[in-house]
Amino acid sequence: MDAFPILLSFQVSLVATVLTLALGLPLAWVLARRRFPGHDLVEAAVVLPLVLPPTVLGYYLLVLIGARGPVGRLLGGLGIELAFTWRAAVLAASVGSIALLVKAAQAGFEAVDRRLEQAARTLGRSEWNIFWSVTLPLSWRAVFAGTVLAFCRALGDFGITLMVAGSIPGLTQTMPLAIYDYVQANQ
Repeated sequence: MDAFPILLSFQVSLVATVLTLALGLPLAWVLARRRFPGHDLVEAAVVLPLVLPPTVLGYYLLVLIGARGPVGRLLGGLGIELAFTWRAAVLAASVGSIALLVKAAQAGFEAVDRRLEQAARTLGRSEWNIFWSVTLPLSWRAVFAGTVLAFCRALGDFGITLMVAGSIPGLTQTMPLAIYDYVQANQ
């Protein structure tokens, strides 16, 4: 087995983890600190990737981003192809792992004593500053744990990636897909 699937897996996992952090941290903070209509529905949607079979999740994602799907048509009009590319593998890994980051970070944010944040507000700190100087430093262990879990889940993704990116050697074949193909070919 050559090194391409290993390198691609790490590239996909790193990019997916950055994307997951960018989307997941604000979502975790909102879920931890705000109550709004539909809060429980958003919480359920966040954990959905953990309870749906990966191939089902991959199928629905492919329906969304494929050439005939709404996102696929929109991107196609801009000259961007997403399905069956390494970027689709990043999307698959992000979708599959975001729940792990969000739930861990949410628990960390909820554990931060709100009185400490309120004290920072009385000192004239902005919400942005409070997040970076109080909330995140006090919840960093949970955020770090969620980040590691998300990275590891992204690194090992199989079903979602297979559905939306395929297993094209030298292009979209990640390490789990290459291992599967190797085992299938050598039985």
